[in-house]
Amino acid sequence: MEATFPPPRLLPSGDSAITVEFSKVIDETANQRVLALDRALSEAAIEGVTEAVPTYRSLLVHYDPCQIDFATLGEKLLALAKRPVPPNGKTRHWRVPVAYGGENGIDLEDVAKALNTTPDEIVARHVAGKYRVAMIGFSPGWSYLSGLDKSLHMPRRQSPRLLTPPGTISIGGVQTGIQCVAAPSGWHLLGRTPVRTYQLHREPIFLLEPGDRVTFYAIDTKTFAEQEKAAENCEIVAELMAS
Repeated sequence: MEATFPPPRLLPSGDSAITVEFSKVIDETANQRVLALDRALSEAAIEGVTEAVPTYRSLLVHYDPCQIDFATLGEKLLALAKRPVPPNGKTRHWRVPVAYGGENGIDLEDVAKALNTTPDEIVARHVAGKYRVAMIGFSPGWSYLSGLDKSLHMPRRQSPRLLTPPGTISIGGVQTGIQCVAAPSGWHLLGRTPVRTYQLHREPIFLLEPGDRVTFYAIDTKTFAEQEKAAENCEIVAELMAS
């Protein structure tokens, strides 16, 4: 029997966008509905829709008000959102290397202390996780991953850093993430990856997409340096596994 869900809320976002909100909190089911609506909207090719931006719990739909109005587009979006969420088909699975701890993961020891365990155990729990790309945002290639083990949930830093290095692998709240470019962050830094999730002069420019699966594996600093150099030359150092 197919699950039934309440209809999403339609929220005006300025005079040329609609937010389709499926939940008020981070929720795996809501995110699946967001991505399903994003795919359905792309296939429907509604005249006047210019862009759609999926997030954890909502879909922001930009439109041209000269071609379609809020009410008409809202009805179409609600109709698409009523469709059953299709079962997970073929998804891409990326294995991402990470150099944990030391200068690459300056918060690892503090995280271990806060969670009353050891740095090695934190790494073991993190690499054991099976993650899904829930959304891309904040900065180019910043990948928000759902599926973080509850034993690694912890509040974000009280004092965010104004700059953290590219490739940072971090945790914050109930999430883990891959940061591609240097940027501010209030998350806890566990390590760094040489993988470029965003690279302007590479094809594809964005490596990960919402819905992709991700697992991590640990590498040493020597391997990190070698793969970092390869990534600078636009090589993709993440492993794409069979679905």
